[in-house]
Amino acid sequence: MDLLAVNRSADLVVRFFVLWVFLAAGAALIWPAGFTWFQPLIIPGLGVIMFGMGTALTIADFKRVAEQPYPVAVGLVAQFLIMPFMAAAIAKLFELPAPIAAGLILVGSCPGGTASNVITYLAKGDVALSVTMTSCSTIASVVATPYLMLWLAGTYVSVHPLELLLSILTVVIFPVAAGLIVRQFLAVRVRRLEAVLPVVSVALIVLVVACIVALSRDQLFDTGALVFVTVAAHNSSGLLLGYAMAKLAGLDAVRCRTIAIEVGMQNSGLGVALARKHFADVLVALPAAIFSVVQNITGPAVANLWSRNSPSPAPRSGAARQIQ
Repeated sequence: MDLLAVNRSADLVVRFFVLWVFLAAGAALIWPAGFTWFQPLIIPGLGVIMFGMGTALTIADFKRVAEQPYPVAVGLVAQFLIMPFMAAAIAKLFELPAPIAAGLILVGSCPGGTASNVITYLAKGDVALSVTMTSCSTIASVVATPYLMLWLAGTYVSVHPLELLLSILTVVIFPVAAGLIVRQFLAVRVRRLEAVLPVVSVALIVLVVACIVALSRDQLFDTGALVFVTVAAHNSSGLLLGYAMAKLAGLDAVRCRTIAIEVGMQNSGLGVALARKHFADVLVALPAAIFSVVQNITGPAVANLWSRNSPSPAPRSGAARQIQ
């Protein structure tokens, strides 16, 4: 099979990501034993996904912070202000059970996910800004995520911020740094893997979601509708308020769209991994798993809407090229 055929096959796998998630989640409800085996591999799997993210980055992506500090700063403030506090507000409004409330706040306290870069590209947004925001929010999450959890979720569950900090360093920062180094020194070989790495990431995320569904099958039948409603409200508030905050900050429409997508789409895989490692109740991981499904429905829907009316062409980046 030639490289073009491989790229086309990989593109099909990535494009139908939501379908694979739904099929796997449905299978997990019917046959949970077929997916619970993946539980010990959730954290290593996230490390592989983060390594793939690192290989899609370049030093130039980080230099863009110096070139456009204001929109990046606006995006980061929106990221760690809107999503964690909206999660806390929604948890209180719906009077969520403690583990589900903690899980919603956890996914809200996570950095932006790499899927936001894809959606930004499809929405004809500023891909360079999206990649830069993802990178910066990932780095900032080392401190932001543990202490936001302590502040906002400490009344629901016992939170140990230093342990969370070490976990984020281990499963996020180190793999991303390794991927960045590999790309820097083995760029030619990495380019050969550009079609494979997104497929591996999709497969791992699908397994993570299916595993959490399988582990929480009984509880999901009791609270599933409530979790879907609150997660959908959380995701939608991120998209809407992210856009509004960028608009109030005086940014143009392209950057407003980019920040809205970046704020609304979280690194749900990190939320699942941290929940499984640091909290005994499997329900803490459920909002992050469901968030993965919801954001990959709303994200493409928003991209399709905005792509029909784009104020200007979208810049491209290494991350966007990898996911083509």
